[in-house]
Amino acid sequence: QVQLVESGGGLVQPGGPLRLSCAASGSIFSRNVMGWYRQAPGKERELVATITSGGRTNYADSVKGRFTISRDNAKNTVYLQTNSLKPEDTAVYYCTFSDFQGDYNYWGQGTQVTVSS
Repeated sequence: QVQLVESGGGLVQPGGPLRLSCAASGSIFSRNVMGWYRQAPGKERELVATITSGGRTNYADSVKGRFTISRDNAKNTVYLQTNSLKPEDTAVYYCTFSDFQGDYNYWGQGTQVTVSS
């Protein structure tokens, strides 16, 4: 069974740093896409960033230039980093891995990020 576990969330300050991690266990297709989504209160889940097995990245306009997604294929782990948080980044963040068909069928349970002074 594939399981994804996020870590690194919590109460953080505007303008401050954040690093989220998501480690997968189980049988993972190596040529996958890893990504992060987030869901703010009262809003629908939205894409934050994705990264392919070859390292190609894609970012939502709201985080482009502020967030960085990276991955460690040997550890089946994806990261999301920033050093310029904004209050509007407050959301539950979910990691996701694609399966061999390219569908995002594996999801973490979510980690709360609250950006407030």
